[in-house]
Order: sequence, then C-alpha cells, then structure tokens
Amino acid sequence: MTVLLEKRRLIVSPGLAPTQLRREDKLGHPQHVDVDLTIGLINNMPDAALQATERQFMRLLRRAAGDVRIDFHCFSLPSVKRSQPLQWRIDQQYSDIADLDRLRLDGLIVTGAEPAAASLAEEPFWPELASIVDWAKTNTRSTIWSCLAAHAAVLHLDGIERRRLDAKCSGIYDCFGLADHWLTDGLPSPFRVSHSRLNELRADDLAQRGYQLLALSPEAGVDMFAKQLRSQFIFFQGHPEYEALSLEREYLRDIARFLGHERDTYPAIPAGYFDTDTEERLAAFETRARAERRPALSIELPERTLRPDVTTGTAATVIFRNWLDYLTGGERAALPHSSI
Repeated sequence: MTVLLEKRRLIVSPGLAPTQLRREDKLGHPQHVDVDLTIGLINNMPDAALQATERQFMRLLRRAAGDVRIDFHCFSLPSVKRSQPLQWRIDQQYSDIADLDRLRLDGLIVTGAEPAAASLAEEPFWPELASIVDWAKTNTRSTIWSCLAAHAAVLHLDGIERRRLDAKCSGIYDCFGLADHWLTDGLPSPFRVSHSRLNELRADDLAQRGYQLLALSPEAGVDMFAKQLRSQFIFFQGHPEYEALSLEREYLRDIARFLGHERDTYPAIPAGYFDTDTEERLAAFETRARAERRPALSIELPERTLRPDVTTGTAATVIFRNWLDYLTGGERAALPHSSI
C-alpha cells in the first residue's frame, strides 16, 4: 500500500500500485490517480496523541481497504489549541477545514478532543463541532463519531447528556453484538475493544431517542450504536483503532499527572490488560506513589507485561471493512442513501 505524507494521502492495494506510482508517491506528487472513495479524518486529539491517532486510523484503513483506492485527508478544528510545532505540522500536512465541501467526501471520521470545560456545550470547540454534525448529515454517505465526538454529536442532535462515571472506564472489554447490522457482519462474539473515558452514554437514553444499539459490554456499557439520517451515522464509545500500547501510554500519563499534582486521583489499572505479576507490581508502586508523590518517582515504574490474550486490530479491521463496503455500495450496505 502507498500513503502520501502530505495534505492528500492515497491508500491503495499494493497490487494496484505500479512502480511509477510508488516513486511519485514518495515524492508526494500524485498524478491522475483514480480513487474509489474520498475519506476525511477530523483529528481533534490533543498534541501528544495527534500523530498516533493519524497512524491508527490510516493503519486500519490500509488493512480494511483490499482493492479499494482511498484518497485520505486529515483536518483539525481551528478552535482546538495547539503548540507551535504541532500547529506548523497541521498547517503543512493537513487539509483546510474550509475544503470539506470542495472535496465531496464519501466518509468522515471525527475524533474527540481533550475536554476542558464542565460541559460539552461550554467547550471552545463546541460551535465548530456542532456545525460539522449538521454538515455531515447531508454531505457524507456515512460518518463515524469517536468517543467524545460521539457524546457531542448526540447532545447536538437529540439533547442526550452524557453521564459522569464514578471511576474512569479504562481497559479492554468483551463486547457482544445486539443487532443484525451490516457494520457488525462477521464479528466474533464476543469481540474485544479498548475503552478509555470518564463519561458514558446509557443504552436506555439512546434507545428512547431512536438510536440502534449495535454492541454492548457488560462491564463497559454501550460500545457501538447507529442512527440513520440522510447520512448513516456510526458512533463509537470505545476505541477499536487503539494499538496494543495505547492504554499503557494513557495510564502512564495519568500516573505522571498524579505525581506532578496535576490530578487529584491515582489512575486505576486498565482492566483486562496487564498480566497478574504486572498488576501486583503496579499496585505496590501505587502505594509508594501515594506516600511519596513526587514527579521523579515516575522513572522508577516497574516493568510491565501485557496479558498474552491482548490483541488489537482484528475486530476493528472487520468493522472498517464493513464500513468501506457500505461506502462503496457493497452488498452488505442494506440501508438506503439519500442524494446530497
């Protein structure tokens, strides 16, 4: 597969990419390349996760694409504040959000952002994100809303408020399909998905407003759900795009914030993630961290080993292959699509 590391990024099957095209790709100058789908990623993740999020979704699309040629564009909401180096990178390598109409996207993926306000409607990015929801309803065949973006979308669409959890939901959880839907076609039961959030949307609230529940975890709650508007909206409360070490990075970041007095509570060990010996060592370190609580202690974190059954990507590849099939009008795309 070939990926252009500039504002326009092309994802194609290796068998369909001639040598000449590959040389042009390396130079970042695509010429007259036919594409099957144009997909956008509005990446609103904080600076530390920006490039990882790009990589995760691009990797998923590569795995799921098969023979489908994808013209891939990254965007970021201007209201999401960036450091100078990251803003420079966005200016150089991301498409301008004003180009959404011109590009005529088939599919769109919208990520969350790091919250700063007490409620979503008070966030600096709220007006822009709400306008993207309205735009996507009539200008995409399907849009995926991930984590906080899913919470924001249902709040804007139907006034459904997310609810604060007593403790952060963090770990890899077994999820079970709830409905016969093209997105879940071919998924094993159960399938495992990473979750990492402080809030949740509840099944009853969503069902009462006409959302179709697609997958649920007994421990983590709603995983995926959908709503058919003029565009097919898909919502993830979990993170099927996460790599094996994504939860570990978040966990270590939260420990560092606790030691640096940037957060009041010590983070819980992600569920179903580390092996038993690692969990015991991390529990002993927590006791010490609570007693000493100094930033330098983070360099003395114990070695960590993931559980042998931690796998990532398998279920996500199925989900995204089904999504691409829907975007191309494949036989599993049973739901109608309105013209824009």
